[in-house]
Amino acid sequence: MTIEWPIGLLILLIVMFLGVPVGLAMTVVGTLGTATIIGAEPALSLLGQTYFSNARSYNLSILPMFLMMGNFVVKSGIAADLYDAANAWMRHRKGGLAIATVIACGGFSSLCGSSLATATTMTKIALPSMRRYRYPDGLSTGAIAAGGTLGILIPPSVILVLYGIMTQQDIGQLFLAGIIPGLLGVFLYCAAVVFSVNFGKLQLETQPKLQLIERIMALKGVLGAILLFTFVMGGIYLGIFTPSESAGMGAGGALALTLFQRRLCFRDLLTISYDTAKTTGSMFLILFGALTFSNYVNISGMTQDIQLLVSYLKNPTYALIAITLIYIGLGCVLEGLSMITLTVPIFYPIVADLGYDLIWFGIYIVIVTEFSYITPPVGMNAFVLKSIVTDVSLSTIFKGIFPFLLADVLRLVLVLTFPSVALIIPNLV
Repeated sequence: MTIEWPIGLLILLIVMFLGVPVGLAMTVVGTLGTATIIGAEPALSLLGQTYFSNARSYNLSILPMFLMMGNFVVKSGIAADLYDAANAWMRHRKGGLAIATVIACGGFSSLCGSSLATATTMTKIALPSMRRYRYPDGLSTGAIAAGGTLGILIPPSVILVLYGIMTQQDIGQLFLAGIIPGLLGVFLYCAAVVFSVNFGKLQLETQPKLQLIERIMALKGVLGAILLFTFVMGGIYLGIFTPSESAGMGAGGALALTLFQRRLCFRDLLTISYDTAKTTGSMFLILFGALTFSNYVNISGMTQDIQLLVSYLKNPTYALIAITLIYIGLGCVLEGLSMITLTVPIFYPIVADLGYDLIWFGIYIVIVTEFSYITPPVGMNAFVLKSIVTDVSLSTIFKGIFPFLLADVLRLVLVLTFPSVALIIPNLV
């Protein structure tokens, strides 16, 4: 085992914990580490090639386009329409408002692709209604926080895009692979609500059941969302669009939907453009930093050394479980995007060497990454809720999240045991 990469990895973790932006930290540590092995001039030349060749890549246009699509969807007010439609079908059931919240989170995240945006938006829409019907704060906030995590798996997912670029996997295939595990997440979260209500013997108020025609009419408000999702994903599935083209069409479709609903003014357009550019810039820095650090990983022999350690486990499943435990541990101290960009360059060659499908592995680690959004002490979704609902303690939020965390563990086991859960749709294309 060489000593360069353990020192480099330790320095990177220390620098990140000190608050240095993750993209900058990986760029600096990756470049300096490479320089100590091959020299300063070749290291700087490699850095320039990495940044330039990737910055001019056509495939990267998918990021700003999907980010813009998500920003338009947030502005369109479609989250409220999704919640109203789900509520119309679930209002008469025990825990129906929490179930409606989970379903609305799944629908909204399929368009905006952001966990934090989903949690923020749905908190403002769903929480007042659940409080009006005296839902416990733990159940209410837990449903929203967990539902928000669906945004990083149900396509279009920005994290899946980054994973695809870093591992050179087909982004369209990754999107298709995320559909069934994402829907499974919605179903298991709804089951977690039912479990919480029955196990806790909660006496929740219900609303009168609507007539079938009224429930069908409630779906009218979400037709635009259904059409937009079908347009984007159907185009990829049928081979009409490449993922990059579908991102552009999705952004255009979201703009048209927002204009049609008369919920956009010129100032909003400027704000959305600015937010998209700002987020794109930060994500590009993270991505290029990850690719720079990946060069260091390859040159330092880190992958080969870890492969040697993994070989002692003998069973590939044991090796994958060990990698999973590392992800869960890192998820307690790092947020999802940082964790993905830090670890994927290290682990994906090892997983490929073990014989696992890299499309499947992308879905698997995104599910594991969802844990980091709802587990203490980082738990970004919990902190988003806390910043909006200041009268609810973090301990209450995390207690409410626990049943949904169990649902995530069950989903992870199902995807590990039955890989076809993720691969059935990509294999049909």
